[in-house]
Amino acid sequence: QVQLVESGGGLVQPGGSLRLSCAASATMISLKVMGWYRQAPGEERELVATITSDGVTNYSESAKGRYTISRDSANNKVYLQMNILKPEDTAVYYCNARYGAGCKFADWGQGTQVTVSS
Repeated sequence: QVQLVESGGGLVQPGGSLRLSCAASATMISLKVMGWYRQAPGEERELVATITSDGVTNYSESAKGRYTISRDSANNKVYLQMNILKPEDTAVYYCNARYGAGCKFADWGQGTQVTVSS
């Protein structure tokens, strides 16, 4: 069972930055792809960025140029550096991972709240 714990959220000013962290309790499990999602109030959860075990990244249109995803594969951690934050970035941010031969999807964690406001 892969468990995910997100951290690093908080209140920031527009134009500011945050770095989110996700720790995956996945001993002896290979995480093929890790990613970040977000869910704003009243909206569907959306994919923000992904990174493969080889370091190949993919970003949503809103994230590209402002967000950077990275991972520490040895410790099963994934990070999201968010710059030039906007009020519309306000959401609960979640991480997730695909793992194993069947490319399974992990259970959701509790997420971490990001609020961008002046």
